[in-house]
Formats: sequence, structure tokens, C-alpha cells
Amino acid sequence: MKILVIEDDATTADFITRGLTEEGHAVDHMTSGREALSLAMSHPYDVIVVDRMLPDLDGLSLVKALRSAKVTTPAIFLTAMGGLDDRIEGLSAGGDDYLVKPFAFGELSARIAALGRRLPMSDAAETVLRAGDLEMDVVRRTVTRGGQPLDLLPREFALLEHLLRRKGRVQTRTMLLEGVWNIHFDPQTNVVETHISRLRAKVDKPFERDLIVTVRGAGYKITE
Repeated sequence: MKILVIEDDATTADFITRGLTEEGHAVDHMTSGREALSLAMSHPYDVIVVDRMLPDLDGLSLVKALRSAKVTTPAIFLTAMGGLDDRIEGLSAGGDDYLVKPFAFGELSARIAALGRRLPMSDAAETVLRAGDLEMDVVRRTVTRGGQPLDLLPREFALLEHLLRRKGRVQTRTMLLEGVWNIHFDPQTNVVETHISRLRAKVDKPFERDLIVTVRGAGYKITE
């Protein structure tokens, strides 16, 4: 995977970078939050590892800015701030995982691998995804249908990307909860159904043919 590590402590950064590189990942390391934000917005990464306490732009603000810009790259907060409220704040800001210092590298590696398993590696390399007259550019963060731009919220973008990368394959509610929300249990809410409905209103409703199909008793899929 291609991983961006944002950590201003030299010892910690070297520890993480060496370990991930030895595992075969391509790693970029940044110490500046502002410079890292610019890099993350302009280059595709599979996972971002970000310290919450950075000198110029804190990790929380960085991830919030990425989500506001519709960048859905999974982000893991790495921080000494381990209180329950801190964890909730980090996840609410758009983080996908939260690991408290001091940490074991093996645990960090396992968490990164879990996020990476959301997409097959062959599919993850594709930056332009298509289904019929729908086109998504995952680098520019744009979606069009029939040449018309579609304005999607970050989670809607992530949901559509997940379906497009698995075009023609049924995705169950559990698959979507794990792949889009990183939830590995049933939250007893209709979060999937609500977002599918909102996505359909933008992707399908204004057009003659539906691309998002409900497979009764199974889940959802994108058709050509």
C-alpha cells in the first residue's frame, strides 16, 4: 500500500517508517500538518497515519479538512491523548481508527492491513471508475453522470466508490458497514439504507435509468 505518515517526533516517525517499509509498503513521511494536508489532497494514498499533536496544523483539523474536501482516504490517529472523549472526538472528525501511544508496531500494522483489506489491491490502483454514463475520478474527487457533475458528501462518495470498485457484485449491509464505515458490528440503525437513499436521489433520480440496484434479501450493487 501507499501510506502517508504524519508525525513530527523523529524517533517515532523513523520507527513507523522503517517498519512499514520493511513490510513492503511505499511510505511518505511529513512533519508539517499543513504540508501533509496539501500532499494528501493532491496524491492518492491507501492509508494515512496522523499524530493528533502537530506543530502547525493539528491532526484533528487536518482530517476534518480532508473530509470537507471529500478526500475519503482511511485515517488512523496516533496519539498520546487516550481518553474516551478524545477517541470520540477523533472518530467524529472523520478518523477511521484511533491508536494510543505507546503502541506496539504489530498492532499498528494489523490496523493498517485491516483498512487496506477494504479494497482488492488490483482495484485500488484504478483512479477512474465507470458504470454506464457514470464516471468517478478518485484523485480529483469528482463524479459525473451523462457529463453532469454530481455533488456528493464525503460518505456518499465513499459509498459510491465502494460499489463501483465491486461493480456487478452484490454488497450486503454487513459488507457496506465494514467497508465504508469500518463498523464490525450491527449498530441497529438504518445508516446504510439512509445513505443508499440519499445516493440514489443524486445518482439515479434525475436520470432515465437506475444504476444502483437493490437485490431483495441480499443487498445492493452497481450495474452497467
